[in-house]
Amino acid sequence: MTAPPVCPASIDRRATLPATFVRVAADGAAGAITRAIAVEQPVAIEYNGIGYAVLMATPHNLHDLVVGFSHAERLIEQAVQIEWIEPHDTDRGVIVRVGLAADRAALINDRTRARFSDSSCGLCGLENLDQAIRPLPTARGAARADDVSIFAALTALGDHQPLNRLTGAVHAAALCAADGTIRLVREDVGRHNAFDKLIGAMLRAGLDWEGGFALLTSRCSYELVEKAALARCPLLVTISAPTSLAVAAAQQARLPLAVLARPDALLRVDPT
Repeated sequence: MTAPPVCPASIDRRATLPATFVRVAADGAAGAITRAIAVEQPVAIEYNGIGYAVLMATPHNLHDLVVGFSHAERLIEQAVQIEWIEPHDTDRGVIVRVGLAADRAALINDRTRARFSDSSCGLCGLENLDQAIRPLPTARGAARADDVSIFAALTALGDHQPLNRLTGAVHAAALCAADGTIRLVREDVGRHNAFDKLIGAMLRAGLDWEGGFALLTSRCSYELVEKAALARCPLLVTISAPTSLAVAAAQQARLPLAVLARPDALLRVDPT
């Protein structure tokens, strides 16, 4: 049975700012206008007091972002393995302090050591490359969605992007049911962040794919395939083209792709 749609989150007041522009028409007429622009700012993530990463993100649904990012970094498998999340606003951005469960804390030391290892010998860089492209789990379960479902989701997605309607500057990641119904959407200036937020929101709410698919308003890159595979997504749909590494990774994970998905056509990528 398909779970009921999840109401989209309201827009955080910090996610947009007013900005004044001079609008110039094709006939030469000009005038000042004010419109909302999407906020992009540094979001620094600390785990158990150790600085780990700085993301350029929209400060909206930060708890979802942290949970999804932590999952994509393979620091957690379940949301409960994060004990607390504390965002702190500063004049330069947001610092998000995160408490990992004791049995996951050692992973932080391992990952930060790999990030800051001395590569002057020319060999440590190989280890860093191994960290960058790691084996992916094989997809579990099959999507029940057909092409009609994908086109239905594409048609409906705009109605679930309130931040993009205001700004025209953010990506969306959607959890879609097998029939194309939009169940949940998260938005961010970064396509990776939007997908992390979606996966984080799913983990926090205990939602599964249930034969549905992920729909992303972006190109299909390796990192997005990696996030989909780790989240056990049965089908990844993107509105733009894939990269070579994304296709290779999807085939390794046996993850079906639908790319260049537009209202009039899409391209299927066979994972075999």
